[in-house]
Amino acid sequence: MSKLNFRAVALRLALFSGTMLLTNPLQAEQVSIHDPVMAKEKGQYFLYSTGPGIAFYQSSDLKNWRLGGRVFATEPDWAKSVSPSFDGHIWAPDIFQYQGKFYLYYSISAFGKNTSAIGVTVNTTLDPQDPKYQWVDQGIVLQSVPQRDLWNAIDPAIILDEQGEAWMSFGSFWGGLKLVKLDQNLTRIAQPEQWHTLAKAERPALLDDAEPGPAELEAPFIYKKDQFYYLFVSYGKCCRGKDSTYHMVVGRSKSLTGPYLDKEGKDLAAGGGSVLLKGNSDWPGLGHNSVYGFDGKDYLVFHAYEMADNGLQKLKITALNWDENGWPQVDDKDWLSYQSQLLKN
Repeated sequence: MSKLNFRAVALRLALFSGTMLLTNPLQAEQVSIHDPVMAKEKGQYFLYSTGPGIAFYQSSDLKNWRLGGRVFATEPDWAKSVSPSFDGHIWAPDIFQYQGKFYLYYSISAFGKNTSAIGVTVNTTLDPQDPKYQWVDQGIVLQSVPQRDLWNAIDPAIILDEQGEAWMSFGSFWGGLKLVKLDQNLTRIAQPEQWHTLAKAERPALLDDAEPGPAELEAPFIYKKDQFYYLFVSYGKCCRGKDSTYHMVVGRSKSLTGPYLDKEGKDLAAGGGSVLLKGNSDWPGLGHNSVYGFDGKDYLVFHAYEMADNGLQKLKITALNWDENGWPQVDDKDWLSYQSQLLKN
C-alpha cells in the first residue's frame, strides 16, 4: 500500500475493542484489510495485515475468517525512537516460518517520509489458544534515515536462497526496492553486508533526497517456482477511489539476487515489469500482494478497492496459474468471484 496515502484509507478502517467496523451495513461483512500476508499451521490459515498492533485473522478454508485480535497490545517499545510521530498503525507485515519458529516482520514509519524501520517479533506458534503462544519482539532489523538513505525501510518480505540463507526484500518509492542478506538468526543484517537493487523507477536528479518523489513502486515479494525466482511488485497509486492506479507487475531471474527481467527482457531495475493484474471500473486499484504454495496449489493474496463500497479495501485470494512459458497468470473470473466472509466472534 502506498504509505503516502495511508490516512486516506484509515477513515474507512477501524479496529476498536477487537471488532472490525464497516460503514456499509447493507453489504456482506468481508475482511477489509491492506497488505495481506499469510501462513498455515495445523490446518489453519493465519492472515496478517496493516493496522493498529497488526490485526490477524484465522480460517480453515481461506474464505471464512475470524478476527483473532492483534499481535501488539500497544506498540513496539522502540517505535517512537525511530518515528516520533508514530500513531500506532504498524504497516506491511510479513510472516515467515523458519526452523520451528514464526518470524513476523513489520514496518514503523513516519507518514510520507523514509523515517522508517523494519522490526521483527518471534513466536513458536500462531495459535493464540496454545499455552506456548507469545510474541517476543527482537527490535530493529533495518532502519532508514532521511538524507542518509535513498530508500525506505518498509514492506519487508523474506525468502531463503538455494543455500538456505535468508534474504529480505523491501522498499517503497525513493530510489526503489532493495534486497539484503540477513544473519543466521534472521533478526539482523548479515555481516559483511550484501545489498542488491531489485527494481526502480525514474527519479528526478535534483529532487530532495528526503522526498519520496514520483517513483511509484513498492511491496516487493519474491517467490521461487521451478527454476526461477519471481519478483512481484506493486506499481502506481493506491487508496484514491476511482483514481487508483495500483497494479501488480512481475519479472523473473534464475538468481535470487537478480537481475529480474520482464517478458520483453527489460530489467525491473531499469523500469521494467510485465503486468500481472490491473483493476477495472469496479475494482480500480489492487496490489501489495504475497504468494504461497499450499497443498500443491499456488495462491495470489492481495487487497483491492471496491467502487460499490466507496473504495473500501477488500481481501482477495485467487489461484495463481502458470503459462507454457512459465509466467504467472490470473483468471479474472476467479479473483472477481472471491468474497471473504468475516465471522462473528
